[in-house]
Amino acid sequence: MSTSSEFWDDLIVDRSWDVLISLAKEIDFILIGGWAVYLHTKAIKSKDIDIIVDFEGLEKLKLAHGIKKTDFLKKYETKINEISVDIYVPFYSKFIIPAEAVKKNTIRIEGFKVPKPEILLILKQQAELARKDSIKGQKDRVDILNLLLNSGISLKNYIATAEKYGMENYPRRLKEIVRGARSEFSYLGIEDARKIKMLKEKILREIR
Repeated sequence: MSTSSEFWDDLIVDRSWDVLISLAKEIDFILIGGWAVYLHTKAIKSKDIDIIVDFEGLEKLKLAHGIKKTDFLKKYETKINEISVDIYVPFYSKFIIPAEAVKKNTIRIEGFKVPKPEILLILKQQAELARKDSIKGQKDRVDILNLLLNSGISLKNYIATAEKYGMENYPRRLKEIVRGARSEFSYLGIEDARKIKMLKEKILREIR
């Protein structure tokens, strides 16, 4: 049960990856969201694309693809080959961690610039809190668990970052997600109840 088709159609996922490759040839960006999680973990692909761009990149996207401003979500949107691309811009988009701080905490994986796992986990939690009762919220929780298990994340650094930006509730919510995880483990190909119990206990010990 570890394939991304459990969530999204494989054809859409493949098309999304092709769009992502194409975008990387057009503009410089920081990749966030599900595809960034995939690059860190090599598990569970995505269908939507989420990127942070500077204003120069935004103008290039506007000219090449047309973009729509979504004021209440503080982002821009476009569709390329039927794939949704959410575009975030420093000083306009509202991240729990400032976009400039995200920019300073990136690494390159397979040529893509992505946030370090501790930063990405916090951004994923921000998304999960906003839509936890939806199918995308469930996908967020799978991504969160995936990062915890497969990205080499330092939970010590994660907690320090959460405290630095006044997000003391994030580690608490993370514990809730881990304790309540059931199907999320299945999506990652983990079915054995004893193994799940051991993994939960290990993660919860490290969050304290």
